[in-house]
Amino acid sequence: MDLGLKDRVYVVTGATRGLGYASARELAADGAKVVLTGRDAARAEAAAATLGPNAVGVAADNSDPGVASRLIAGARERFGRFDGILISVGGPAPGSAADNTDEQWTAAFESVFLGAVRLARAAAAELGEGGVIGFVLSGSVHEPIPGLTISNGLRPGLAGFAKSLSVELGPRGIRVVGLLPARIDTDRVRELDALSGDAAAARTGNESRIPLRRYGTPEEFGRSAAFLLSPAASYLTGIMLPVDGGSRHGF
Repeated sequence: MDLGLKDRVYVVTGATRGLGYASARELAADGAKVVLTGRDAARAEAAAATLGPNAVGVAADNSDPGVASRLIAGARERFGRFDGILISVGGPAPGSAADNTDEQWTAAFESVFLGAVRLARAAAAELGEGGVIGFVLSGSVHEPIPGLTISNGLRPGLAGFAKSLSVELGPRGIRVVGLLPARIDTDRVRELDALSGDAAAARTGNESRIPLRRYGTPEEFGRSAAFLLSPAASYLTGIMLPVDGGSRHGF
């Protein structure tokens, strides 16, 4: 199936590793051109180098108020157009309601929530018909995840923002979509498993509760993201797609 990605240009934030990188890789593999970002310039450039000449790595912090306009301008300067953005950021600090500090909440709000809002608003102002704004969120949009209180507090609100934005931008032909990963086999998930004190036992227990009985791969997530961002998904907007092996029990 041709997703229609050839020569389209996307910005993918938080893409030096994990789900952001997997998404950028699948976009590039299908012919898209990608500006991928990370906080460290060397890592961003190295990640882009693995994707070939149609990818460029840029140092950017989602919490920086000026980063959105710079990334979009950079995409246009390097590749001549701008078709969409996938907003991904590393997960906030784990912890309980009693443990997480005001400083952790503030830092997470700036990067996970407000940074994403700024990026989406800037993209909306620059995109035309056929453009797309994607958010990498979490299964916590629907159900809190033990030990991730900050994420549980911020991700559902961001999903609400994305849904509102989809209604506002729909008449202009701009789509807004979200992806809700659960146990995808990334460094972040392995770190969370290790917090239990027995990472192997935690993984076995988690897999037993997933209908497909395994963790997803970053490649599987990346292919889902590439499809949602592509013209092949042109009538999908305002949706939150679980990429979770069936973990969500609700319809």
